[in-house]
Amino acid sequence: MSDPREGLTVTHRRYVPYSHAHYAGNLVDGAYLLAMFGDVATEVSIRADGDEGLFASYSDVQFRAPVRAGDVLEATATVTRVGRRSRVMEFEARVVCRGRPDKGESAAEVLDEPIVAATAIGTVVVPGPVPG
Repeated sequence: MSDPREGLTVTHRRYVPYSHAHYAGNLVDGAYLLAMFGDVATEVSIRADGDEGLFASYSDVQFRAPVRAGDVLEATATVTRVGRRSRVMEFEARVVCRGRPDKGESAAEVLDEPIVAATAIGTVVVPGPVPG
């Protein structure tokens, strides 16, 4: 029997400020994406279990395309498996808007096709009752 929490999906969007550029070319480090995955996993945990949960591990992380300051990112988490206390989630981060400094200092565009910047699989644990 499938758990009704399987398939629960939450999406966050965030503008990447220039203060988060870490490398030449205004590149942003991968930790920025992992932080977004953690935030979206927290909301999934609240919606699924009424608890923020604790991120236990990643079993896979793939950085697929660069993220730059000025991008707008969309991070999605989907519950794929529910254990007694664990929740396995699949994550995807996509660039949905990108700055276009070649067209002007503050120029930007909505991308016709989002760019998949990172994917991951992670496990969140929901604490059991605290012994009294």
